[in-house]
Amino acid sequence: MRRLLIGLTYLVFLVLLVAPLAKIFVGSWGDGWSGFTESLTREQSLHALMMTGILVVIVTVLNTVFGVMLAIYLVRAEWMSRRIKGLLNSIVDLPFAVSPVIGGLMIVLVLGPNSAIGAFFEDVGIKVVYALPGMILATLFVTFPLMVREVMPVLQEIGAQQEEAASTLGAYSWYTFWKVTWPSIRWGVIYGVVLTVARTLGEFGAVLVVSGNIMNKTQTATTLVYQDVENFNVTEASSVALVLAAFSVGLLLLMEWAKKRKEVH
Repeated sequence: MRRLLIGLTYLVFLVLLVAPLAKIFVGSWGDGWSGFTESLTREQSLHALMMTGILVVIVTVLNTVFGVMLAIYLVRAEWMSRRIKGLLNSIVDLPFAVSPVIGGLMIVLVLGPNSAIGAFFEDVGIKVVYALPGMILATLFVTFPLMVREVMPVLQEIGAQQEEAASTLGAYSWYTFWKVTWPSIRWGVIYGVVLTVARTLGEFGAVLVVSGNIMNKTQTATTLVYQDVENFNVTEASSVALVLAAFSVGLLLLMEWAKKRKEVH
């Protein structure tokens, strides 16, 4: 029975992970090296990969800063009542319970050109929906819980005694954070960054709704793959997907390295 369960586990692993990756790899080389390079160097691919890179950088920075801040407030802030903390915790978990497509739709309804807020921003020259700002908001909505949920357990585990001692000795809040809090949470932040980057690279639903998937304007790598599949451009879709898969595997290896480094220290 044990061998059967182990065999079924390996079978599921092969069918769900290894086989699709192998198919993508083979498909990307369907037209040889020239077909692979042409798929990646065409104008729409370069622009889509650039947009994805921009999203990764901006979203990761914002997610790290505000995610760490909110995690500290939820764990350490004594001026917050339990009800407020419970409400904020529920809001943080909202992207886990709601489809990314619904999140994108909410942004369109609130900040779209037909809404009062969206019309106001457009009047002052800022286009949110079907532009980069809306794509950033949609990706932030999807990825925001990742950093908070990585940092909060670490803060709860280490307690507040060392921070209180530093404050008692006259240390400023920023000095206490960098010298006392940060060394304890840095690996949690690293995990959160890796997860945020990986989730941003693979985000599709919310970005598709908010961006409009406009070629050479608001198209990301994932929405370009979707468009290529719809147009039966298998080689082009597989080539871009292979690049995304390679980055994802690299991130997994980075996380494993980070875990080993944490164990060493």
